[in-house]
Amino acid sequence: MKLLVATRNAHKLLEIRAILHLPGLELLGIDDFGAPLPAVEEDAATMMGNAVKKARVLGAASGRWTLADDSGLEVDALDGAPGVYSARFAGDGAGDAANNRQLLQALAGATDRRARFRCVLALVAPDGRSWTVEGVCEGTIARAPSGTQGFGYDPLFVPQGAACSFAELPAAEKNRISHRARALTAAVQAWSALLREG
Repeated sequence: MKLLVATRNAHKLLEIRAILHLPGLELLGIDDFGAPLPAVEEDAATMMGNAVKKARVLGAASGRWTLADDSGLEVDALDGAPGVYSARFAGDGAGDAANNRQLLQALAGATDRRARFRCVLALVAPDGRSWTVEGVCEGTIARAPSGTQGFGYDPLFVPQGAACSFAELPAAEKNRISHRARALTAAVQAWSALLREG
């Protein structure tokens, strides 16, 4: 079965391919699809809303089973922000470095640096049926970025029980404990029969 993964983010696609192993399942990114697919505006109020919307729109356009995720960083001292706005915390079109700077500025002087990464995955069938799962990784926000691996807020996020940031962890270790890994593990448990039938 070919499953469309609703992302143009090469880093995210690599992570998903490294974790989601089911016999006979081939994962296609948007850029692998071979035909133009529409851009989807992530304007839902929740990560679940964004994930389902992306999967539905791209599933309808491609005619394929489609997997989409929406992930974000929730910081306790910021009342859960940036949350659904994680990718554009420093403004539309802002890159990872700008978002990281904005987060450090927002937390200047904060002693409570607890945070979590949340990932919601949505699977949509060609007939429009949908299913969701989520994964969470608890941690804290460092006072300065460190490491060169990963993407997004990885240089600032120190997962619970670790002494270094996601960006300092080997990819295999991050893929074992990350929010996306936990969501994908839940997906395998919940959807393996669906994906075999599709």
